[in-house]
Amino acid sequence: MLRKDKEAVVAEATRLLAATEALYLSDYRGLTVAELTELRAKLRDGGATLHVLKNTLARRAAADAGRDQIAPLLSGPTAVTFCGDDPVAPAKALVDFMRTHPQLVVRGGLLQGVTVDLDGVRALSALPPRDVLLAQVVGTMAAPLTGLVTVLQGTISGFARALQQIVEQKTAAGEA
Repeated sequence: MLRKDKEAVVAEATRLLAATEALYLSDYRGLTVAELTELRAKLRDGGATLHVLKNTLARRAAADAGRDQIAPLLSGPTAVTFCGDDPVAPAKALVDFMRTHPQLVVRGGLLQGVTVDLDGVRALSALPPRDVLLAQVVGTMAAPLTGLVTVLQGTISGFARALQQIVEQKTAAGEA
């Protein structure tokens, strides 16, 4: 690889490392090109991308991006999964893929500046997706408001019934 090509790879990796809040590092030894393509497709569905990087270039990019904590995870053939907004979907895809393809070994990753090991990645994969979590939060916030509306509606309708009874009594008294 020419020096200018290496510099371009380091620049791109630095940009990706600096831009992402979550990434996972894997050893892909033993996977075929077709299996890697299948993994890339699954990760792409979750908003992530998979890049195979040379460790020396990845270390240089990590240092440039201020992500030195991933350096211990860079040994052997390394595939880096850069996550989008949701770190859970790529973790699910990697863990699911590991079940059917034991050659893939997730070494760990980086989540908002904190390194996680394989158990951490597995724990992340057990979480519901971001959209489901947001829906649960909104539902939890809406529940007390729904209760308040129900109580207020009951009070207002009770008041309206009481007024209606008063009107009916006055109308009946006026007729008598």
